[in-house]
Amino acid sequence: MFHISTFYDCCERDYSFLKQSLSKKADELSIVGTIILTPEGINSTIACSNLENLYSFETYIAKYFPSIDVGRSCTEKKPFKKFKIKERQELVPSGTNLKPTDYATSHITPELWNEFSENKNTILIDVRNNYETSVGTFKGALNPDTRNFREFKHFVKENKKNFEGKKIGIFCTGGIRCEKASSIFKSEDINDVHQLKGGILSYLANSKDKKLWEGECFVFDERVTVDKDLNKGSFYQCFACRRPLSEKDLESIHYSAGVSCHQCINEKSEEDRLRYLERHKQIIKKSN
Repeated sequence: MFHISTFYDCCERDYSFLKQSLSKKADELSIVGTIILTPEGINSTIACSNLENLYSFETYIAKYFPSIDVGRSCTEKKPFKKFKIKERQELVPSGTNLKPTDYATSHITPELWNEFSENKNTILIDVRNNYETSVGTFKGALNPDTRNFREFKHFVKENKKNFEGKKIGIFCTGGIRCEKASSIFKSEDINDVHQLKGGILSYLANSKDKKLWEGECFVFDERVTVDKDLNKGSFYQCFACRRPLSEKDLESIHYSAGVSCHQCINEKSEEDRLRYLERHKQIIKKSN
């Protein structure tokens, strides 16, 4: 059994000095997963088979990021192959100069999300990418149909008039994209914006009545998706484009394990596919 911890913290500072010490501590405690360090703060999903070790690592991180709010789940199989730290300039690439701390953020707890969402004056907006919304979202939520988060600012600007006089409820997987999305809305003078605290994963973990959630939730680890109870979902993943695939998708003539699927067959070159095929062969060889 692997215990998974998801958290973020938005606070401005140069955190590059932590890279070496975090890597060393993760190695000592057998932590796997990904940490993103930026001048805007930290974003992380990590896992460990030893829960006490995971607690120890979280405590170490909390020395530098005291406001982290940890979300938890479990899985039978190892959700990450190794531990890695990525250094970036933004917590989420947004295509703007906005920072999560530019505007005050309003959070709605998972326990109150249903009541908030069912208000006739509320518009729910899924700020995730289209391949994520395709496997599950909240009932009645608007889908901006973005390929990446950089496109979200265009959705807000183009639909600004539709949001006048409305309460806006935004949500994403763990909450971090909503921190940026909230700033994007408010930079356009759309101020009645509220985000789901802890994201979808927190709602599924803490809401007593999950009636508004439909489908599964895409996650960025080996589980691919999780169901309403945070158990591993029913989707697979194309290792060429990283998009989720249903069992029916695996039957497509364009699907080749590790190489392509119906969604990316026209996006990749033959050279790409040959490289993916070789990579897939190496993975199979190592697993045997």
